[in-house]
Amino acid sequence: MTLNVLKAGLAMLFMLICIDVSAQQKKKKNKKEKIVLPVVSKELLDSIQNNMVWVTGGNFVMGNDAGEADERPAYEVTVDGYAISKYPVTQRQWVAIMGTNPSEFSGCDQCPVDKVTWNDAQKFIEILNALTDKKYSLPTEAEWEYAAKGGKDWKQFRYSGSDDIDEAGWYSGNSGRHPHPVGEKKPNSIGLYDMTGNVWEWCQDWYSKFYYEQNEHNNPVGPESGSGRVRRGGSWFTQAASCRVTTRNSVKQDYMDDIGGFRLVLYPN
Repeated sequence: MTLNVLKAGLAMLFMLICIDVSAQQKKKKNKKEKIVLPVVSKELLDSIQNNMVWVTGGNFVMGNDAGEADERPAYEVTVDGYAISKYPVTQRQWVAIMGTNPSEFSGCDQCPVDKVTWNDAQKFIEILNALTDKKYSLPTEAEWEYAAKGGKDWKQFRYSGSDDIDEAGWYSGNSGRHPHPVGEKKPNSIGLYDMTGNVWEWCQDWYSKFYYEQNEHNNPVGPESGSGRVRRGGSWFTQAASCRVTTRNSVKQDYMDDIGGFRLVLYPN
């Protein structure tokens, strides 16, 4: 056997080994990580579903021409029907699904969970869907605003259900510098609480400052990529001007703070 033939054989062997290793790595990457499901009472799971409010699909004006640059231009959007949580996800619900409480303000079972990243919210939803065989998700930005404004009979209030922020939610001017149990303020016209203040709420969408200029009219889901995810609604720490129902906020999806939580939507199976 000549040296050249030997070299060619070794090169072929090396290539086959590389192909096999690459295939194994790809197989491992594509293999979905198995979820270890917690034991959660039927009562708790039923309480989540029973607190969903159906939002009939329809048209509304999204954004605010008198608002910040990323709220303009206001334009008409159509959304299909969905259900959305009456309240933000509470610490009690989070602990039942995830096992531990990350909240800075722990010890208040009915307060919104805080210090959860967008990624954390996705993990919670993944487990909840596996437990219930349902299609829970974060709301899209359009779904969030449509619900906050009152659905098909929406009104152009400054806050969710009111022009009076003290009536609508907890913010820096009335919170005492901490979150409060959900449902203590006035609901909006379709029975949703705390969409103004208490905690900022994650949406599914990537954030883009100029996304509204694209005029995506039918069930918009946001840009395909971005550097941050959308949060809406303001918080107990936020000034009134940033709690408006059209205010948009961009936060990195792996970021957590004590003013951020989320609520769920549920789509028909």
